[in-house]
Amino acid sequence: MSGGPAGPSAAALARVQALLQRRTPRLVAIDGPSGAGKTTLAEAVVAEWRSDPVLVQLDGVYRGWQGLDEGAVELHQHLVPALLAGRPGRVRGWDWSRSRVAEPRAVRPGRPLVIEGCGAFAAVAGHPRAVRILIEAPLGDRRTRALRRDHGAFDPYWALWETQWRRYRARQGGRTVPDLVIRA
Repeated sequence: MSGGPAGPSAAALARVQALLQRRTPRLVAIDGPSGAGKTTLAEAVVAEWRSDPVLVQLDGVYRGWQGLDEGAVELHQHLVPALLAGRPGRVRGWDWSRSRVAEPRAVRPGRPLVIEGCGAFAAVAGHPRAVRILIEAPLGDRRTRALRRDHGAFDPYWALWETQWRRYRARQGGRTVPDLVIRA
């Protein structure tokens, strides 16, 4: 799983930048369904943000195709609290090509943290100062982009992943209100 060509417009990126300037957060979550443009948005935000944030992508944390919830919990319980307390954190990775746990990545404290991926809001749950950005796109567009970007590797898993996404969003319900919604 990886980012694709879909992404935010210049106007959407400007809205995100304005929000970050107003709030000056230490923690940003960019959430949304597969193929909506989360990765492209996150990479643009990180490239433009002068505070030199650290980007952690949930795609590198999920434990396989049924790991959406587990990936978010991993960051929520281990990485986010450590960094917000000023301690080094670790991200246990996932090797998609071998379907096994990969070497963990060390993350040093002191820089803003941007978490990108399906489940990012759950990763920052309970942190009232976190900025939450939801990116959405029509189902047909998302599916086309997601299947095209992974050259067939994602095809057998699209329905499984979309089901996990929908269940996650249903559980989030009205509990998580985004600070900004971008429609790609």
